[in-house]
Amino acid sequence: MRYDLDFKDSFKDSMLFWIERFIRYKLTSLSNRQVSNKDKLAFIIQSLVKGTKNIKELEVLVKDARNIGLSGINTYFNPLLKLYNYTTNLGLASLKEIDEELLSDFLASQTSSLSDATKKNHRIALLSLFSYIDKQNENIDGSSYLFKIELKNWGGLSGKSGTKLPSFMNKDEINRFLSAIDNFEFSENTAYRNRLIIKIIIYTGIRVGEMLNLKLKDIFPEKDIYMLQIRGKGNKPRVVMIKKHIIDNELQNWLDQRVCNSDILVCNQKGDRLTQAYVSRIVENILMSVGIRKEKNGAHMLRHSFATLLYSKHHDLILVQEALGHADINTSRIYTHFDKERLRKTTDIF
Repeated sequence: MRYDLDFKDSFKDSMLFWIERFIRYKLTSLSNRQVSNKDKLAFIIQSLVKGTKNIKELEVLVKDARNIGLSGINTYFNPLLKLYNYTTNLGLASLKEIDEELLSDFLASQTSSLSDATKKNHRIALLSLFSYIDKQNENIDGSSYLFKIELKNWGGLSGKSGTKLPSFMNKDEINRFLSAIDNFEFSENTAYRNRLIIKIIIYTGIRVGEMLNLKLKDIFPEKDIYMLQIRGKGNKPRVVMIKKHIIDNELQNWLDQRVCNSDILVCNQKGDRLTQAYVSRIVENILMSVGIRKEKNGAHMLRHSFATLLYSKHHDLILVQEALGHADINTSRIYTHFDKERLRKTTDIF
């Protein structure tokens, strides 16, 4: 069913209506392979069909969707939440007042301190929303209002030359961090689980989302190692390995106390999926306990540290690509920048 562009009485309500419908559309089109609670997803979609009272209520539903495994929804919702707050403070009377210039101003003012990847996500979210509205709105006479948003000339991206090198720990810092994992004081109910999560990430380089999506059937022993079946971006499968003695104690003790609502390996104390923000807070607390401070102290920094150490030890870019699950080897090339021994040769040219 199609609706008038300004379907509601006010701009604020109409903007919420279209973002809400778009989020509902994305929830039904994103892959549900990682969803841990299908009944919860059905409830969320039904709530969106009925409609939300305000943006806060929609934000809660999106958070619930993310927590049951649809983490990709944040890529769309977070920029649109900013857009909603931005446009509703401008005193607009109609959605027709939104155009390329307004959206370019929004991107320039709201993404100035963000990485290029996040800026691109903001642009994609805007393009997706207004493309959806173009196809779904309809006037009384059967015609549609078309925004035709392209944002081709938005100059907010710094380009490859402006890309920052990722934060990472050197070998000494990694050793301090590994010792701190075992010494850090967690609560009795979370200690084995949290140490298991952090050790798997730092020793294998998998993404935080990949860790939280691991199922019981995805980890299995073989001689002196555990093999982990990982589903990466785009559901691309790969296998990573970790030595048994590193996680055996944490794994076995966690399995003894594990009470999850689905077959995911780790969960929170309510039995639901943990959030990436929670894991990042754990990592930051451990780092701070041993005086390690990086520009970005989150859990993703562990992946960069693993990759940097892996390349510096083996000088094998294909190995780095396969271990990290990069679709393009050029993504892995960034870790060659940290090869100090190779760069040291430049000091001898004269």
